[in-house]
Amino acid sequence: MEAHAHPSGPFAVGTFSSGDGPRFAGLVADGRVLDLRVIPDLPGGGATTRGLLERWDDALPLLRAAAEEAGDGWLPLDGLAVHAPVEPRQILQSGANYRTHVIDLAVAHEPEGGRPAEQVREETAAMMDRRAAEDRPYMFIGLPSSVTGPYDDVMIPDWCEKPDWELELAAVIGRPAYRVPEDEALEHVAAYTIANDLTVREAVFRRDMPEIGTDWLRAKNPPTFTPLGPYLVPSAFVGDPGDLRVTLKLNGDAMQDESTKDMIFGVARLVAYASQAVRLLPGDLVLTGSPAGNGMHWGRLLRPGDVMEGSITGLGAQRNICVAERA
Repeated sequence: MEAHAHPSGPFAVGTFSSGDGPRFAGLVADGRVLDLRVIPDLPGGGATTRGLLERWDDALPLLRAAAEEAGDGWLPLDGLAVHAPVEPRQILQSGANYRTHVIDLAVAHEPEGGRPAEQVREETAAMMDRRAAEDRPYMFIGLPSSVTGPYDDVMIPDWCEKPDWELELAAVIGRPAYRVPEDEALEHVAAYTIANDLTVREAVFRRDMPEIGTDWLRAKNPPTFTPLGPYLVPSAFVGDPGDLRVTLKLNGDAMQDESTKDMIFGVARLVAYASQAVRLLPGDLVLTGSPAGNGMHWGRLLRPGDVMEGSITGLGAQRNICVAERA
């Protein structure tokens, strides 16, 4: 991956294991990992990243100090397995949040013999302008059971005909958030990570019940359909979340390569909006939507043997191989 595939800042945190040993929270810096259970006074004994996020304001200074020390206990990153960096209790997903992406999908989903492509583009662009003016994001709920590691295989179910990729910036909640205003929302974001929010395209819309609308349960939540990580990068090291490069390569070819500048609603607006209805808890994920360049746009969907490589500026990179799920 490119230079921006490396995590920014002096350190990040993640979840690791060695051999058949148990998983542990680790501090990663300069290609090394420190088992956080050895650091005194860390919240939750440093056993899990979610324990750290429960008291992130207390944990962060201790993590900074540990990263600056060159003591014993550091392990080479190359010798460890890297797992999803956090186990969220809730996943809040954002739909239709990148202007170009939505326009491209509208064209791709138009039935044969339907409206001309240019008409679809114009009408969808007008709809996106209206949404932005009304200031109402579109969000729905994902299941934590769909989460897998940043280097794990993605299993494509035998009933899935149109699996598609959607690389996204994910905000990770630290302080609990309920009914917070937009100008305070980023104070509740402890870190950022990468999520590939895979979609079963043919399952999104219920053809048998068009009045009901979408079926996100089947479309978004098969096991392994949310590769997450590799790390949690503290928000202080990320800079402007509205100016990051989101890149996904399929078998070495760039499919998505856009800036988060194309988001209609930024991270602060999405967190604030979600918190008006849901109590966001430490470790929860707020996914921010995916930019243009999905498989539906290219006419090329995922199949067994495909390799997806995803990166976002300053957050590292993930690599997942697609395999056929065995019943």
